[in-house]
Amino acid sequence: MSIASLLATSQAASVAAPSAAGTGTDFFLQMVPLLLVFVIFYVLMIRPQQARAKQHQATLAAVKKGDEVITGGGIRGRVTKVSDGEVEVEIATGIKVRAVTSTLNSVVTRDTKPAND
Repeated sequence: MSIASLLATSQAASVAAPSAAGTGTDFFLQMVPLLLVFVIFYVLMIRPQQARAKQHQATLAAVKKGDEVITGGGIRGRVTKVSDGEVEVEIATGIKVRAVTSTLNSVVTRDTKPAND
């Protein structure tokens, strides 16, 4: 028996038609773990990130004159003027910079204690 005839026999055996009765349920059972992983990923990763983004947008929309903010570059200052899409931040006495509102990282509340205290 030659190698070619063995290969042809093994290929013919592997090409045999699958039974039509169990293909639908087999496919569903194979997809259940994949769907379960997606649901767990959504609950643990995507929903909390969306909630944080929504809360951050609300915080930025509520920025007003007198708030203390931290910019994306790490500059901390007090808001002196709020205009459409921009804020003016006083970073030192008499030194004011304009920043785009979306570049603000956080609004620091007055009752926040420093990290080293």
